[in-house]
Amino acid sequence: MTMPNRLRLAAALAVACTATPAFATDSVLHCGSLFDARSGRIHAERSVLVADGRVEAVRDGFVEAPGADTVDLRGHTCMPGWIDLHVHLGSESSPQSYSEGFRLDPEDYAFRAVGYAEKTLQAGFTSVRDLGGEVTLALRDAVNQGLVRGPRIWAAGKSIATTGGHADPTNGINAQLAHLIGPPGPTEGVVNGTDDARQAVRQRYKDGSDVIKITATGGVLSYASSGDAPQFTVDEVRAVVDTASDYGYRVAAHAHGKEGMRRAIEGGVTSIEHGTYMDDEIIALMKEHGTWYVPTLYAGRFVADKAKVDGYFPEVVRPKAARIGALLQQTFRHAWESGVKIGFGTDQGVGPHGDNAREFLYMTEAGMPAAAAFQAATVRAAEVLGSDEVGVLEPGRFADVVAVPGDPLADVEAVLRVDFVMKGGDVVRQPGDRAARTTTETASR
Repeated sequence: MTMPNRLRLAAALAVACTATPAFATDSVLHCGSLFDARSGRIHAERSVLVADGRVEAVRDGFVEAPGADTVDLRGHTCMPGWIDLHVHLGSESSPQSYSEGFRLDPEDYAFRAVGYAEKTLQAGFTSVRDLGGEVTLALRDAVNQGLVRGPRIWAAGKSIATTGGHADPTNGINAQLAHLIGPPGPTEGVVNGTDDARQAVRQRYKDGSDVIKITATGGVLSYASSGDAPQFTVDEVRAVVDTASDYGYRVAAHAHGKEGMRRAIEGGVTSIEHGTYMDDEIIALMKEHGTWYVPTLYAGRFVADKAKVDGYFPEVVRPKAARIGALLQQTFRHAWESGVKIGFGTDQGVGPHGDNAREFLYMTEAGMPAAAAFQAATVRAAEVLGSDEVGVLEPGRFADVVAVPGDPLADVEAVLRVDFVMKGGDVVRQPGDRAARTTTETASR
């Protein structure tokens, strides 16, 4: 062999050894239309090629890939899998919710959560941020291990509160039982002061949380009279945020009242959840700090409706549900028109799991264009999560796809007729499959 030939052979071997191995295309989705989450536009006739659980390519027209499974979605619009930034998979509201906390064990909630996760995935939500619920940490791990089916879960674990605050687990307990339990502290997610705040975040790290949730004001459904009073100081919020950043965590703040929102924003939280009494001053502050708004319109409507039903809520909760729930939609309209950054979130667990997509209807009713609402549940929600693996259908991202019949920009109610769901390259729902599946034959990627 001559020297030039030896050099060419050596060069070829070097390239072969260092090149990234290519994965064979597993499946091809022939989409009649495809929603581009970045531009907010729909493109006709696109093929999504999937390899090893991720998007390999998106191509014009209906292309073929030898040996790959082909899914015919030519009568559908394909979109990136939807993301719900505010769920509680460990529970679901009912007239028995308050008494069940004294009767049920964590295992009971865990088994219920398996069904709620399946319903959520079947509805087209391939990723969620669970903002409060200890069993969800184990649920997340079970989904990741392929033991049960559900969306990708960013789990907060136990929410962080102050004494008597919205997430104080001893609210509503009689004095004798409270004495036996003792006052909850940072381990239980209850803080008073900056040292406690730092310890509570570190405990969430120890527990395995993915995100931190604080209750910066009172809440609607907690067993307490105020739904909007501030419950953290700015210094306490900053201690939470600074400590969270040490572990790469983002912080979501449940907040209804104006002063609690102001403190949370100035303290550096990533997002304000609910934001009921948001006004122009708070809107300007959010825009200045780049704070996201997750409106949870579904929860507002749900609690306002149930407040009219005798016995559904305890009497201490009922007036808050009637008052605060009715305000959310007009707050959302003002925030959207004012240019606040908005991510999609429902607070499901207040309302029934699996009905998450109805939030799109409420957002558009309040004046947000359908395309912007879909962006809020895809590319924008991924920004809130800080993830570069979900939210858009681009090469290298997870192959998370939801498909609905027709054109959802013209008929937003199409989101209630999900026909196809793929998560990480695995088809979990397909046209004609109306009943939610409960099998777990494929491991979740």
